[in-house]
Amino acid sequence: MSLIEKDHWEKVFTTKAETEFSWFQAYPATSVAFLELFNLPLDANIIDIGGGDSHLVDVLVERGYLNIYILDISEKALNRAKLRLGKTAEKVHWIVSDVVDFIPPVQFDFWHDRAAFHFLTTPERIDKYVFNAENGIKPGGYLVLGTFSENGPQKCSGLEIKQYTEASMSDRFEKNFDRIKCVTEEHKTPFNTTQNFLFCSFKKNEFKTIAKAD
Repeated sequence: MSLIEKDHWEKVFTTKAETEFSWFQAYPATSVAFLELFNLPLDANIIDIGGGDSHLVDVLVERGYLNIYILDISEKALNRAKLRLGKTAEKVHWIVSDVVDFIPPVQFDFWHDRAAFHFLTTPERIDKYVFNAENGIKPGGYLVLGTFSENGPQKCSGLEIKQYTEASMSDRFEKNFDRIKCVTEEHKTPFNTTQNFLFCSFKKNEFKTIAKAD
């Protein structure tokens, strides 16, 4: 785990309220639309990568999903979500980890990531993420990624990010996933500015074997 990056995010989630983050959404409409598209059973294994104190977990709990995992590098972010959920937080598996160090405890039916992947800017860290997704998602399972598009910001929370196009995102995952659909979203921030996001969804191939990591 990058201790510098972890320290950065712990400080961010200590010093700002959720509505002071540019990515804040009271209701994650685009993410929920993808969730509904795949019509997952309530016992599906679902993970939100970089979930932090996002409100997607609220939706998942309210809809009765039984196997919810929320991963974030910041323990303080997860604690904020737990506090908001109260007693229902006990229904969720909370994981403090850098996603590139993550060893999935189960294989997931639905792997969701809004605005975590684009913080990985080196080939090594991107490759580790892709490897973990390949191994962490069931054959026939779904991957949904949301990043800044080429029309979006080049930085977020003081950090450089990597912008994606539909083609460049698909290229990263084409070996073991089939692309389903991509959409763009003009996200309105709490500061009345807009950020252009690209969301792409993929289905894990059911017939390919994933190689072991080097």
